[in-house]
Amino acid sequence: MRARGVPVACRDVPSAVATAPPRPSHVEPVEIEKLADLIGARVLRAPGRSADAAPVTGATLRAQHVRPGDLFAALPGTRVHGADFAQNALDAGAVAVLTDQAGVDRAGLAEHPAVRDGSVSVLVHDDPRGVLGAASALIYGDPSRKLKILGVTGTSGKTTTSYLLESALQAAGFCTGLVGTVETRIAGERLDSAFTTPEAPDLQALLAVMVEHGVTFVPMEVSSHALAMGRVSGTRFTVGAFTNLSQDHLDFHRDMEDYFQAKALLFDGRAEHEVVCVDGEWGRRLVKDGTVTVSTEGDATWSATDVQAFATGEQTFTAHGPDDLKLHVRLRLPGPFNVANALLAIGALHAAGVPTWAIERGLAEVDVPGRMERVALGQDFTAVVDYSHKPGAVAAVLDAARAQVDGKVIVVLGCGGDRDVAKRPLMGEAAARRSELLIVTDDNPRSEDPAEIRAAMLAGAEEVPADERGEVVEIGDRRAAIAAAVDRAGTGDIVVVAGKGHETGQEVAGVVHPFSDREELAAALRHRLRDPEGTDVRRGQVNEEAS
Repeated sequence: MRARGVPVACRDVPSAVATAPPRPSHVEPVEIEKLADLIGARVLRAPGRSADAAPVTGATLRAQHVRPGDLFAALPGTRVHGADFAQNALDAGAVAVLTDQAGVDRAGLAEHPAVRDGSVSVLVHDDPRGVLGAASALIYGDPSRKLKILGVTGTSGKTTTSYLLESALQAAGFCTGLVGTVETRIAGERLDSAFTTPEAPDLQALLAVMVEHGVTFVPMEVSSHALAMGRVSGTRFTVGAFTNLSQDHLDFHRDMEDYFQAKALLFDGRAEHEVVCVDGEWGRRLVKDGTVTVSTEGDATWSATDVQAFATGEQTFTAHGPDDLKLHVRLRLPGPFNVANALLAIGALHAAGVPTWAIERGLAEVDVPGRMERVALGQDFTAVVDYSHKPGAVAAVLDAARAQVDGKVIVVLGCGGDRDVAKRPLMGEAAARRSELLIVTDDNPRSEDPAEIRAAMLAGAEEVPADERGEVVEIGDRRAAIAAAVDRAGTGDIVVVAGKGHETGQEVAGVVHPFSDREELAAALRHRLRDPEGTDVRRGQVNEEAS
């Protein structure tokens, strides 16, 4: 089976995907000495045993995913050390371990019988995580050299830009892969995504699988975590693209400067072409000789004029590029931020050599799951689901919603637990200032008390002067909050259910419960259409009509 629009040059991928990340069907064995030389590791093993060392045919940092012949990366972590699972990995058939000296000491690897008899090699490096990407790339045949990878980083817009890239590439007839937040695709076959960017061994194996199946171009979301933690080390990019930067992930990064410096790693020379949106100061800091710039606001290599927005959520504009090049662009996606995303995609595609006719055709066909995604069941108001979960994104989405309709803006919004706490009041403030009705609810509280998360959002909303904000109410139950928003909507209004987008679960106290904003919104709409007076709140199961 192939996804709609995927060229026949793609070779079929088995539809059944194992829980463990996919791996290529064939790998040329890599000698330990070659691997050690590449990453500058010291090889720990019994004297005189080098000729007996088994070569490596795979890599993983999860002991439960080890296959015979693997390199097991035993990395130091914040709570545990991967060396604690080294014996499990060896029992599963690992022939080599990459770790630091602390891992060697912790697991007693210097005295391990398999090390002493030469059947297992240990590679010791001060920064095993930092060299794991290069090691994995070597093991899997350096697949990024055989692909054109278009990497997209930034706070918001990575997913949308990646979908725009993929659609244009398919319109041009290329076989594509996709690596991102919502999903990973290999020649049109879908895999669920656990991370925005997979860990280094999984990524290199995934790219090798793509090569096997005829993929030539891969749009890839590149998160700040991936860059800071070396997940894309060993990966070569045809294009590196930057969307924007606003507050997020400050539970991981020390401050905004640290966050920016992580993003900036994509522009350290690893990408052949660099394409940057310069509508913000962070983007302007990335510009150097040869940078392709895009802007919706001023002079740049690529700019936009004649932007027209329609009540359907569609918009058109003219993209102006180098040498008086013009593209007439139609988007199904609303909002000025999506004009910026489209310009970034155009700049990246042009730099990669994609013809302009394919860019125009591809961009006109894109809908992005959970990104200003409409749920239309015949109601007389607009209802959308969006993934916006940081202050800047919430503001941009609600500004776009305001421009789309003449009626009220009603928003349902929560904040995730165990994440950046500083953004919670900022999100409450952004939503309250831009809506006639803000319903503060739960998102994924995870291990935190949901009421405390809501309280932080409400505090931010209350900081907005009363004459500058709409009504603010608190409904912790997200299903009830969505139903209440639909009940309150009138003709010409817009309901925005924000924060979770494409997600299909809600994590509470360590348990992930099935929950889809899209399905819940559709269920509330169906209930209202059957009972226009809204006499009660529907709390039952969603049927197949929502699928």
